[in-house]
Amino acid sequence: MTQPQGAEVLHPSASQPAAPPGRRTRSGHGHPWLTLVAVALGVMMVGLDATVVSIANPAIAKDLGASLSGLQWVTNAYLLALAVTLIPAGKIADRFGRKRTFLAGVIGFAVSSVLIGLSGGLGMVIFWRVVQGFAGALLQPASLAILRNTFPPAKLNAAIGIWGSTVGISIAGGPIVAGLLVENVNWESVFFLNAPLGLLALVMGLWVIRESRDEESTGSFDLPGVALLTGALFALVWGLIKAGENGFGDAVPLVSFAASVVLFAAFVWNELRVERPLLPLGLFKSVSLSAATGLIVLGFFGMFGTIFFITLYLQQVHGMSPVGAGVRMLPMTGIFIVASPVAGALTNRYGPRLPLVLGMAFTATAMFGLSRIGVDAPYVQLWPWFVLVGLAFGMVIVAGTEAIVGNAPAHLAGVAGGLQQTAAQVGGVLGTSVLGVLMSTKVGDVLVSRLTGEGLPGPAAERLSGQGGLVAQGVAPVPPGTPAPAADAITTGSHLAFMDGFQTSLTVAGAVALVAILAALLVRRGVSPVEGAAVA
Repeated sequence: MTQPQGAEVLHPSASQPAAPPGRRTRSGHGHPWLTLVAVALGVMMVGLDATVVSIANPAIAKDLGASLSGLQWVTNAYLLALAVTLIPAGKIADRFGRKRTFLAGVIGFAVSSVLIGLSGGLGMVIFWRVVQGFAGALLQPASLAILRNTFPPAKLNAAIGIWGSTVGISIAGGPIVAGLLVENVNWESVFFLNAPLGLLALVMGLWVIRESRDEESTGSFDLPGVALLTGALFALVWGLIKAGENGFGDAVPLVSFAASVVLFAAFVWNELRVERPLLPLGLFKSVSLSAATGLIVLGFFGMFGTIFFITLYLQQVHGMSPVGAGVRMLPMTGIFIVASPVAGALTNRYGPRLPLVLGMAFTATAMFGLSRIGVDAPYVQLWPWFVLVGLAFGMVIVAGTEAIVGNAPAHLAGVAGGLQQTAAQVGGVLGTSVLGVLMSTKVGDVLVSRLTGEGLPGPAAERLSGQGGLVAQGVAPVPPGTPAPAADAITTGSHLAFMDGFQTSLTVAGAVALVAILAALLVRRGVSPVEGAAVA
């Protein structure tokens, strides 16, 4: 059997091609473990962004006067930009060079992060979050493709495990660092964290990463496929976001969903007839790849939604400071550091099925457990469920990545990485949007009865019925000058209404996780070799 290309860089002294006469090969260039460090520095920015934004959300809402839907836009604008461009970005990486694409993403992500921090209004924050999402789309699938084409099969799962641990470290540290900055500086400063990381990733990446691309990806680029897939995903995600604002029965989401179906059908027709499709549909002949893609959507549905609402619960309902909330989330975020290498080891030995089943079982258990907590739940009732969510993250990300990328041909590693990341982002938007709809609807249904149940007169409760958007953030809408007994009734009733919505949302998330276990049972170990043209 021919040795897979890319494996030779593990032993450069033995098998790496000699440099051309008169040209010196720089130290460390192409070294797999140094390449892993450079890639990890880039994706660490994304990991930090995932948790610093969640901790900063209450401060952003207060400072900029954002409603629940506006606050969701701070998260969903980024996810939307990611979701619609990840697969095209993966194709761009495969064709034009994974190193080049990765470094462009690093630069774009760092610069847009700084500009978010310099924004003076909610509109500009959302705009630069969109730009940040486009940059992240260049960065993420290219990083996985670089690893895939640098490490041989025997080392790939370990590399992905370490890659996941690096993300875990940034996810774990993000809430505490963000809490300190929000309390002692301002919320804008949390976005400046990415600047030094981006500079380090750029310098090291330029030095050590070897360029690689799919040499078969020549000729015309599938621009109609790019346009149709981007439009279909945009219509789907836009519909979900607008449903989160206005409900699923509103005309805008219904039209968006219909447009998404039509565009997806046109995309499939286009991909079946073009010579070099953007997303070769033959990928989905692999049951494992298809099942893993669906599982990641379902898994991130619960995980993203949980993190979004947990931070609101800790800060707005429990009254914790940003630092206090960040510290108490450590069992969720910190355990990810351990879960990723463990998931890599389990995947390496048993294949992805076992860690995926465990991950979704942990998710379901945690969702159902958190759905039973009350307004004044002591921390001892929270942290065990946080641990399970953190374990689930590690299991699903590492094993799901192996199942998708490992079951795709190596020359399509960038496309497969984009597919994996697209599934995660679509799942995240589904989670924040659908669970947000459930939260808002439930709060609207019970708010008046909860307020009157705490002793607030009926007319006063009816006047506050339009404040469901604030209550769905965990905020008690106490009018200025309200007497203390009435203020207490409003606060208690509002928090009880929030918990009603919280419990309903997480029960649904738990049920979705149970369905994902069925998908996990269909997943098998990837069998395609690691290969791909590597050029200096």
